[in-house]
Amino acid sequence: MGAVVRRASVEDAWELTRLRRVMLKNFQEIHDDHWEYACKDAFEQALEDQDGMIQAFVVDAGDFPGKLAACSVGMIQQRLPSPDNHSGLIGYIQSVSTDPDYRRRGYARAAVEATLEWLDSCGVPKTELTASSMGDDLYRELGFSDLRYGTHLSRWLPAQV
Repeated sequence: MGAVVRRASVEDAWELTRLRRVMLKNFQEIHDDHWEYACKDAFEQALEDQDGMIQAFVVDAGDFPGKLAACSVGMIQQRLPSPDNHSGLIGYIQSVSTDPDYRRRGYARAAVEATLEWLDSCGVPKTELTASSMGDDLYRELGFSDLRYGTHLSRWLPAQV
């Protein structure tokens, strides 16, 4: 039997935040937990609106009620239209994470596929993400590829460097 994916609810906010921590630890060391309260609040606010521009898709850990095994978060951003994207809508997938006890079962794939189905149903013509080395193969199998042109760069406020 395949993974059962559902749309996340406000009640999942803390678990989504926990899984976000799991995912972020693949990219950086985490020295404090203050951000987690803001993250939980952001999840609660976003998930209150079932038609909102941020939605999460989750797989429950069946053996522990209230615990999530995996998640994927999708967001829709309005950017300026371009020749290859007349609507300007861009999807972004983030916080794809699987609890270490539930890996290698296809849960992340199922959650990302549900996120992509939601983005497709909203008419979003292009979806982007930032992949860790752990997820790179999965995302390529799902149709993601390197940028056609340009380079993604980031800039932080000097106080946050």
